[in-house]
Amino acid sequence: MQDVIFNKFNHPARLAFFAGARQTIPLLIGAIPFGIIYGTLAINQGLSPLAALAMSIFVYAGSSQFIAVGLLAAGTSIPIIILTTFIVNLRHMLYAVTLLPFVKSLPQKWRALLAFGLTDETFAVAAKRYFDDQKKNHSPVAGHWFYLGSMTAMYLNWALCTLIGITVGKALPDMQNWGLDFAMYVTFIGMVVPYLIKRPQWAAVVSAGLVAVVAHPLPHKAGLIIAALTGVIVGVLCERFICPKNKVTK
Repeated sequence: MQDVIFNKFNHPARLAFFAGARQTIPLLIGAIPFGIIYGTLAINQGLSPLAALAMSIFVYAGSSQFIAVGLLAAGTSIPIIILTTFIVNLRHMLYAVTLLPFVKSLPQKWRALLAFGLTDETFAVAAKRYFDDQKKNHSPVAGHWFYLGSMTAMYLNWALCTLIGITVGKALPDMQNWGLDFAMYVTFIGMVVPYLIKRPQWAAVVSAGLVAVVAHPLPHKAGLIIAALTGVIVGVLCERFICPKNKVTK
């Protein structure tokens, strides 16, 4: 049934697709300076315009691209670059586990496509749509198209902003020091705060934040992984033992 629906971009599918793109617009605004800075930094670190753009098109992994560019410029070996970016992207495993119940029945080609487009921003809007549909006992099919619309908007935005950064990179060599990446931090805060309605969620966020600050000096961004795991563990323990009824905070 889903094969039939996905093979035909029908009216409900179009509506869901464009709804996903539309609801991602506020997050696109925060990602714009991030993408431009990446393109600028990549050129200033010695990557060719084609290589810099290809990384955004085929890798499409924001923070990992920044790290990879820095390591390449420092002459780091390829295995170390791969290992470092792998560690940084481990957070996507948490996203994937959350979304798996909704997408596991999809054909392999669709799961692969959606997995490629799984970013922090797309996860935030897609997960909310899936959970909202689940509460209403709606089919997840519209959520798949919503997910696809969100990831398409983010992907095109990232590629375009990279191209802009590449184009103006040499003209503005110090652009990465302008503090434009602050917009990304604000965007992430905006993504997380609406979900903090229960005590276990607050416990997870606060514990993860504290550990991230303490573990920040660790190499290869390992502190982020430790912080994420800490947040998950604390949230689960709080939900099961401290707030078993999962009451909403007041």
